[in-house]
Amino acid sequence: MRFVAMRLRNDGSKGLGVDNEGAWDDSGADTGETSTAGEGETWKPSMEGFLKYLVDSKLIFETLERTVDRSDDVAYAFFRKTGLERSNCLSNDLDWFSGQGIVIPNPTSLGTTYAAYLNELAESSAPSFLCHFYNIYFAHATGGLAIGKQVSEKLLEDQDLEFYKWEEDVFELLQGTREKLNKLGEHWSRDEKNRCLREAAKCFRFLGQIVRLIIL
Repeated sequence: MRFVAMRLRNDGSKGLGVDNEGAWDDSGADTGETSTAGEGETWKPSMEGFLKYLVDSKLIFETLERTVDRSDDVAYAFFRKTGLERSNCLSNDLDWFSGQGIVIPNPTSLGTTYAAYLNELAESSAPSFLCHFYNIYFAHATGGLAIGKQVSEKLLEDQDLEFYKWEEDVFELLQGTREKLNKLGEHWSRDEKNRCLREAAKCFRFLGQIVRLIIL
């Protein structure tokens, strides 16, 4: 049985988890980020909040990338150098802000809590960690892009940040990553797959809290 996806309905968002079919499927998925970006004229990002979002995002992506790069778990080796990596891009963007005389904040408790949780999962359950891994990159490539566009227009005079650029087609990169997950998922137990369903919901709750920093 292959690893599979479902739509999350508890909080109105849809993401990746497991059902009874057998394949990753993110068609029509709503990451929870788009709901914030889609509030139209009432959505007023702040520079302070956006910087907190970028700093927390950098911590999260560093945690993902460090885990797959350094872990001895063979499951993680398949997800090195996917082309989706964001931490270096975020470092460059934060350096740009610093060069504009803007003080870069420390990570918030939301970011440090999620990073700590990811580290725990990385040690205890590769399937659960990889569920977060894929969903985080997917969320950024979909809802995150919409947020970046609006913030650029409202706060940055259309300045393009590296966080929102990829060297290749991001959706092709996601597809390649999803195919690797399908192959790995064929060897996961039903209990592991069921836990991934729960972790998908947790992932989007964490991401939703962090993205809301932009408007605080």
